[in-house]
Amino acid sequence: MRRFTPLPAAALPLSRFSSRSLSRLLSLTLLASVSLAFVALPATAVHAASAPCKPGSGVKLRGKDLTSATLPYAMRCADLTGAKLDGVDLTGKDLTGAILRKASLKEADLGQARLDYADLRGADFSEADLGQMQAKQANLRGAILTDADAVQAEFPHSDLTGAVLTRAVLTQANLTDAKLVDADLKDATLGQIKGRTADFTRAKLGEAKLGQAHMEHAVLRDADLSEAEFTQAELDGADFHGANVDKASFIQADDVNLTGAKGTPKDLPDDAVAPGSAGEEPVDDASPSTWDQDVPPNAVRPKGPSPALILVIVSGLGLSLTLIMWGVAHRRRERFVAEMAVARHAAEEDVTRFGEEIDALDFEMKINQVSGPTHEWRAALDAYEAAKQALHVAQTPYDLQAAAMAIGRGRQALHEVRSRLSATGGSH
Repeated sequence: MRRFTPLPAAALPLSRFSSRSLSRLLSLTLLASVSLAFVALPATAVHAASAPCKPGSGVKLRGKDLTSATLPYAMRCADLTGAKLDGVDLTGKDLTGAILRKASLKEADLGQARLDYADLRGADFSEADLGQMQAKQANLRGAILTDADAVQAEFPHSDLTGAVLTRAVLTQANLTDAKLVDADLKDATLGQIKGRTADFTRAKLGEAKLGQAHMEHAVLRDADLSEAEFTQAELDGADFHGANVDKASFIQADDVNLTGAKGTPKDLPDDAVAPGSAGEEPVDDASPSTWDQDVPPNAVRPKGPSPALILVIVSGLGLSLTLIMWGVAHRRRERFVAEMAVARHAAEEDVTRFGEEIDALDFEMKINQVSGPTHEWRAALDAYEAAKQALHVAQTPYDLQAAAMAIGRGRQALHEVRSRLSATGGSH
């Protein structure tokens, strides 16, 4: 079936339109102008995540046994290398940018914890509760998640190369663009995962459950998928070259293309491309069309629009210009309100984070049984109060600079406290 491809209106002479066509064009012009004036979403309204702090710049708890400690909420960029956290309740803790290399977190509870940008290489999460944990762009190379419960956990853009996830439950987990090269996911539950563009090259997925998984454009090259279940999975563009799909089930899976795969799968949909099949070449049934093809050969062409119609068009364009100018002014007001909301939200987060840094340093001094210099510590506390007051009275983004300046002074005071502790051997 041939498709009609209309030319742009600007490419057609005005004389080729009938009065009805011109009236329709006028209506569309007015509609587009009104839509442009009223429908405008400021780009600044999108919340931007703050950049992580320097890894290891938080509390220093390297190698500590924290199984009996009550940890503070804020542990951003803490150094927990080799720390023992078996069975510890870390629910909702902020561990953004923390270093947990080779840390032991067996049976720990990290439900809804934040580990974005964290260094988790070689960490042991065996049988841990990772439900709804956030770990975007985290480094989990070689991490152990055997029997872990990671329902709805977030791992977008994270590196799980060589990670061990045997029998792990990752139902509805987000693995978008994650790297799982050589990962062990044997008998893992991956139902309804978001795995678009994820890299499972050479991964072990034998007997894994991937029902209703979204695996569009995922890479499964040379992966072991023997006896895996892809029931109702979305596999558009997934790369199975060299993968072992022997006895793998694809019941009602969409866009299955097993070109280059090995083995004999089962329950393939009728439109699936089986291993060894050449597949089908896409057919482009589109052909060039012109406006003339829909015009009868003997049709009488109109001579042109009447002066009255031209006047209507000019009036409509004037109205459109007025609406556009009003829309621009309206969008400016909306943009200011949105920018102020975003700026205030960012300032509130910064003040909250500064308070958490004070709490974290206080916790570090207590657990290491040391005390900091009184003058600098009081300066940090005063700066925190000043930042809160400035935030309370701010009416414009410029007013929020007072809060930022107070936090800057406070962080400098905290830095001096840390330096004094380090010089006296109190922080290690």
